Amino acid sequence: MMGRFAALGFAVFLSACASTPTNVKTDFDPGTNFARFRTYSWIARPEGVASPLVQQRIVDGVDSRLQGNGWKLVPNGDVHVAARVTTSERQTANTSSVGYIGWGGFGPPATGARVDTYEVGTLVVDMYDGSRKQAIWRGSASGTLDSDPARTTALLQAALDKMFAGFPPGSTPAK
Repeated sequence: MMGRFAALGFAVFLSACASTPTNVKTDFDPGTNFARFRTYSWIARPEGVASPLVQQRIVDGVDSRLQGNGWKLVPNGDVHVAARVTTSERQTANTSSVGYIGWGGFGPPATGARVDTYEVGTLVVDMYDGSRKQAIWRGSASGTLDSDPARTTALLQAALDKMFAGFPPGSTPAK
């Protein structure tokens, strides 16, 4: 009975880990003065997203973070924003010992192997200086995707929070 509770607790722990992005990175052109930008426009809505709802959540999430920094969405902004999503299938092999076989519990240990397949999603947001037509900022976040829309939305929001924590470059990271 105690083993079942331990296994259940471990499963809950793993599912909680899957709700946070595992790899968030940002990069920017150090020669860019981000303080001069006040407007932005989308040049490419999120590509590679099967669900229009998830696509809209990405746009809304980026919009809210940029607008939270005082930027305004206009038809031809100072900064051009593009986003895309890629997914890949990964596998892990899990082995476990299930006890001993044989008379009286003596003999070789019985082991089992299982291959788990899961999907990893990566969101990339790029920004370009509209006048110079050069890349100025990139954020990317990767994490294990979940089939539950609520968990996918939570993963997306956590990824965007981490991605935009220090935006614009040179600002104080959000607490």
